[in-house]
Amino acid sequence: MKVTTTLFAAFGTLLLAGSAAQASSDDAWGKFQTDVSKACVKAAKGLVEKGKTFVDPYGSEHYGMAVVTGKAVGAKTRISAICVYDKQKKTAEIGGEISAEKLAVKP
Repeated sequence: MKVTTTLFAAFGTLLLAGSAAQASSDDAWGKFQTDVSKACVKAAKGLVEKGKTFVDPYGSEHYGMAVVTGKAVGAKTRISAICVYDKQKKTAEIGGEISAEKLAVKP
């Protein structure tokens, strides 16, 4: 009986630890997505006014990726740009302007 109680206690502890790790992981991915979004909007400031992002939820092993969309600076047209975020350096780079006709992203 004592062995059974100990096994149930150990199993219960593992289940709780696993769900806490999952929640922590979800929190970490949420922070990652926020970091990518902020860095990409900042990197696109000279190209896109009031940029909105669509972030790949996990990125690749080394990079986060997003599409930044908004009104082109100094124009009335909507444009998008692809953004790559270096996970290690925590820096973002923006590609060139892509017209709304070529890449449709709804904010």
